[in-house]
Amino acid sequence: MRHIKLPYMPSDVEARKSDLMTDLWYKGKETKIKQDKQEKRIHMKNIVIFGAPGSGKGTQSDLMIEHYGLGHISTGDVLRNEIKKGTELGKTAQSYIDKGNLIPDELMISILANVYDSYGRGHKGVIFDGFPRTIPQAEALKKMLDERGDKVAAMIELDVPEAELMERLIKRGKESGRADDNEETIKKRLVVYHSQTQPLIEWYKKEGLHYHINGHGTLERIFSDIQQVIDGI
Repeated sequence: MRHIKLPYMPSDVEARKSDLMTDLWYKGKETKIKQDKQEKRIHMKNIVIFGAPGSGKGTQSDLMIEHYGLGHISTGDVLRNEIKKGTELGKTAQSYIDKGNLIPDELMISILANVYDSYGRGHKGVIFDGFPRTIPQAEALKKMLDERGDKVAAMIELDVPEAELMERLIKRGKESGRADDNEETIKKRLVVYHSQTQPLIEWYKKEGLHYHINGHGTLERIFSDIQQVIDGI
């Protein structure tokens, strides 16, 4: 009778042990990926800088960029750049602007996502300046960052009394010649801010990310308060 040598077949015990080792390897891999994401989330400090027109967002953003090496995404600058470069997103945005319509949140998020991704995966964090302005925008930003394993680390609100805001903006208008920095227009902008944008404060409070900064005083003192927030997150 001819004997046929069968290939080696592991016993049930050996097979179960092999399957267990494979499962442990995959679980270890998944855990490592989660740990890497968590570590990146801890060290990456994405900041939403928030406040009424004239509250000093631009000035304090410049100081944060210089001190912490953060990126900066200003919605106004981003839109102008996309339109100037003639990108498809820029052309679409221009079509809304030409008709006097607001740019849809979905389009704005797409534009911001492109700019955010341009910083690469190893950046220290980005300052979002001028976005979000509404709760749906905040939710969309959260989703966009979450898809990348990132998050907003803090929403820093610069709180300045309205009388001070008026004084600052009128002075800025005289110095820069900006037509929109007159008393009537400023009052309208502040009404829009209080009615549409300020509810974001409550939203970010519920998220546990809201930090109030007294924006009335010297630049040095205000930035020192911001540093305490950023260093503590």
